[in-house]
Amino acid sequence: MAELTQDQLLWIYDRMRLIREFENRASALFAAGKLPGFVHLYAGEEAIGVGIMANLTDRDFITSTHRGHGHCIAKGVEVNGMMAELYGKATGSCKGKGGSMHIADVDKGMLGANGIVGAGGPLACGPGLMAKVKGTDQVTICFFGDGAAEQGTMHESMNLASIWKLPVVFVCENNGYAESTPVHYHSASKDIADRATAYNMPGFTVNGTDVFAVYEAAHEAVARARRGEGPTLLEAKGFRYFGHFEGDPLSYRTEEEIAKNKSNDPIDQFRRRVIDRELLSAATLDEIDARSKAAIDAAVEFAEASPYPELSELMTDVYVSYR
Repeated sequence: MAELTQDQLLWIYDRMRLIREFENRASALFAAGKLPGFVHLYAGEEAIGVGIMANLTDRDFITSTHRGHGHCIAKGVEVNGMMAELYGKATGSCKGKGGSMHIADVDKGMLGANGIVGAGGPLACGPGLMAKVKGTDQVTICFFGDGAAEQGTMHESMNLASIWKLPVVFVCENNGYAESTPVHYHSASKDIADRATAYNMPGFTVNGTDVFAVYEAAHEAVARARRGEGPTLLEAKGFRYFGHFEGDPLSYRTEEEIAKNKSNDPIDQFRRRVIDRELLSAATLDEIDARSKAAIDAAVEFAEASPYPELSELMTDVYVSYR
């Protein structure tokens, strides 16, 4: 905490709270039948995305996953456009054509959520190579889940990034389940970060519910990438509060497991620590809570008042490659 200014602490809490409000509201809207398509919610994992993004600028890049709302908000993507995108409206971040799993904002360095498991690895190597060739200090974060850790694309990407010393930080968000398959069943390694040894890069495992632990580990990994020393594999172990997707019955988790993990809520942890150390006041944090709720209320109003895309837009922004 000593390295973080009061403004940074305020930003961290603001982003975590905004993510939680957005996800809770998305869950309720989906249950009410107002959102088309599937949504995969990030609630419970806020400390990972925010702790990582606290080390980045708009010039840096991220590649995301199907559970990408938290990454978007932490990277600065505007919540009105995100909510409109979930509604499929023309004012959405991708004109209502991408939906939850494909929100992107290139101006913020958010290169897109991705519905294909493990697809972010090769995509992250692209801007990593660009930064190396152009000689900039830009860094790319590649988010992927514990299930994606078993995909060949991720192994190939880490190998390539290490060979070429690309400025990419691979962040495995290990929430314990690949859909409904527990990590101990699908992974032969105790810690996914141990695999970094095979690619001659540093690997770290951190508590993904502790935003300060995530920030510290990411701080060194990002600095290393900016120095031109190559990639790092960072595994953050956390927990998702909702199912793999909305409508998931969660029959693979016990009530005891859920209660135990919720007792380590990342937002509650942050509040306790900064208040106990008199870094921020409860009143200040409560103001952020209220502001976040108001922002999401406004985002829903904006989305519901927005028009759907015109029929004439059907074939725009659609790309086909011919061989």
